[in-house]
Amino acid sequence: MTKKQKRNLKKILLAAILFFILIILGQISKRTGVLVPVLGNRWISLIFYLVPYLIVGWPVLKKAALGIKNRQVFDESFLMTLATFGAFATGENPEAVGVMLFYQVGELFQDYAVNRSRRSIKELMDIAPEYANLMQPDGTTKTIDPEEIRIGNILLVRPGEKVPVDGIVTQGEGFLNTSALTGESVPRKVRPKDAIISGCINQDTTIEFRAEKSYEDSTVAQILELVENASSKKSKTEQFITRFARYYTPAVVIAALVLAFVPPLFTGHLLTWIYRACTFLVISCPCALVISVPLSFFGGIGAASKAGILVKGSNYLELAAKIDTLAMDKTGTLTRGEFSVQKLLPADGVTEDELLSLAALAESRSTHPIARSICEAAEKKKSIFYPT
Repeated sequence: MTKKQKRNLKKILLAAILFFILIILGQISKRTGVLVPVLGNRWISLIFYLVPYLIVGWPVLKKAALGIKNRQVFDESFLMTLATFGAFATGENPEAVGVMLFYQVGELFQDYAVNRSRRSIKELMDIAPEYANLMQPDGTTKTIDPEEIRIGNILLVRPGEKVPVDGIVTQGEGFLNTSALTGESVPRKVRPKDAIISGCINQDTTIEFRAEKSYEDSTVAQILELVENASSKKSKTEQFITRFARYYTPAVVIAALVLAFVPPLFTGHLLTWIYRACTFLVISCPCALVISVPLSFFGGIGAASKAGILVKGSNYLELAAKIDTLAMDKTGTLTRGEFSVQKLLPADGVTEDELLSLAALAESRSTHPIARSICEAAEKKKSIFYPT
């Protein structure tokens, strides 16, 4: 949980404890007659119930007030505020606090789910370089922020560091791990005049290169922008729900007002009908419908990220539901690209240990995955020897 979520959880727990204490004291008062002058008085009881109500419901009231100020009245905060105020007006103080309490519990679960999805996306997109090594005229390097890089700058990438921007190799050669961007498990060999892209990890030797793009135009920045703006690419279902809510929410409020004040003209019992209108508002509150659909898509994007799959928008996630055939062609997409020696087939006069030892010696300086697997097999068998 984030610090904000922990604070909200503490407020909910405190409000819930006070709420249940008031409920228990109220029941004791009804059965024994104790505290009747206090809890039996509508206005004194209102003051007591306002304490847990304000503890848990203040953010909702504030959001509703801001919505009215900004002329965006009809949202779930306004409906919950209106419904709970109506409950207080009719003397149903426990119902008002209970509704707001359970609403905030739902909001906490929703916020927690969204945060988990965001964290999954962030972990998957941990390809952005944190710094860059700028070559100085005197041959030294200066650590700078990648956003400070200018086209034409000569940059240095040491083993284990990420390439900060797209560029052209000017000096040095080695292998780059491009799996985070391309899914290719085999490292890519680069030499002077070869193009390299940001987000790749230098594996072995130091490389110098010339920046051909600024950070905001580089490959890694473009990928991050696509993922961060995934929520803006709405599916057809989300677009429909957004349009539907514009008409549905005002219609619910109007229907509640009619239910509260028209029937009493014929039957009387104004408070009874106001209470029923408040119940109608809570039941008809569109927040579950309006929030659940986008949240479902966002959760889907987060779940895919946790599995190592990037989805650029909910519209693409919706299209994925119609897929009936999937073809894969890259090592590292369905497999990890981790090789291991399965069988040794030596020639006549050569033992398996001799074959494995010679192969490991030949591949000892290579960073290729197959070469590494041979060396690892030799180390496990302890069969490396130096022939005379």
